[in-house]
Amino acid sequence: MKPRYNSLFTNAKDYVFIVFGITLYALGFCAFILPHKVVMGGLTGVGTLVFYASNEHIPVALTGYVLNLTLLAIAFKIVGKQFVKRTIFGATVVAIMIGWMQPLFMHMHKPLMEDITMSVVLGAILCGAGVGTIFIHNGSSGGTDIVAAMVNKLSNVSIGRTMIFVDMAIVSSSILLPFEGSLPERFEARLPIIVYGLVVTYIISYMTDLIINTNRQAVQFTIFSKEWRTIADAINQEAHRGVTVMDGMGWYTKHQVKVLLVWCRKIESVTLFRIIKSIDPDAFIAQTKSNGVYGKGFDTMKVKIKKAGNRNTMPAHKAYEAAHPYRPSEAPNLASD
Repeated sequence: MKPRYNSLFTNAKDYVFIVFGITLYALGFCAFILPHKVVMGGLTGVGTLVFYASNEHIPVALTGYVLNLTLLAIAFKIVGKQFVKRTIFGATVVAIMIGWMQPLFMHMHKPLMEDITMSVVLGAILCGAGVGTIFIHNGSSGGTDIVAAMVNKLSNVSIGRTMIFVDMAIVSSSILLPFEGSLPERFEARLPIIVYGLVVTYIISYMTDLIINTNRQAVQFTIFSKEWRTIADAINQEAHRGVTVMDGMGWYTKHQVKVLLVWCRKIESVTLFRIIKSIDPDAFIAQTKSNGVYGKGFDTMKVKIKKAGNRNTMPAHKAYEAAHPYRPSEAPNLASD
C-alpha cells in the first residue's frame, strides 16, 4: 500500500492549491502594487525595475522567468534535481499568471485603488497569503529562494538572512530608475517608493509565516485537578480528544497528584476551557502553543522518504543492531550490586 503523503490525490491537491496561491500572488502584485510603481523584493521586483527602466516595454513576467531559468541552471548541481523540478513548475505558472494579469490592470486609466498606502498593503497581504499557500503545499515560486538555497548550501549564512539582504538590495535599486531632475529631487521622489517597497516585502514575509503557522497551529493543555477522572471522561466524550494521565507530586504539599495532558486545535481550546471550568472552577490549567502536532486526529507528516538505491540496504536501526550485538555475558550483574 502506497503512503498517503505520496498518493496521486495528495499530489494533485497540492498542485491545485499551488496554482491557487500563485493566482493570489499575481493578483496582489499586478492589481495593487505594480500600478503604483512600487518595487518589492524577489525576482518580481527585478522584473518591475526592468519594466519601468525599459519604459514599460519588457514585461515583468518575461524578465522574472528568464532570470528564474538562469538561476536554476546555475543552481542545478547545488540544490538538487527535486528542488529544480518543483521550482520550474512554480516559476512557469507565476510567469503565465503575471503575464496575463499585467496588461489587464496596467491598461486601466487609473489604479484599481488610488490610495497608494491601502493599495500596497492589500496587495502585500494577497501576495503573502499566496506565498504561504504555495509553501504549505510543498511548492516554490522560485525567485530569491534559489539564491538563498545556493548560499545556504555553500556557506553558513542562513536562508532568511540571505533573502533579507537580497530583497533590500532589489528594493533600494528603485532609486536608480530613470528620473528627470536633480539628485535631491530624485531622492525626494524615490525615497517614499523605497519605503513602500520595504513595507510590502515585510508584510509578505509576515503573512507567509502567519499562513504557514496557522495551518498547523495547535495547543497543549496541562491540567491539575482533584476531579481529573471526570474532566478526562468529559474531554473524551464531549471534545472527542485524547487525554494522557501522568503521575506527579506537589512539592509544597508533598501530595501525589494526577496531571492531564491534552492536545487540540486552537479553535477547540474554548470548548476545553468550558468543560474544565464547568467541572472544577478551581482547576489549575496551563495552555501553551504547539506549532505542529502530527498523528491521529491532527496533521499528517508530508515528507518524502528517499528511495533506497540498493534493495539490500539495511535500515539504520537494523544496521546499528548488527554493529552492536547484545551479548548477555557483557550485561552488568544487577543482582550482585
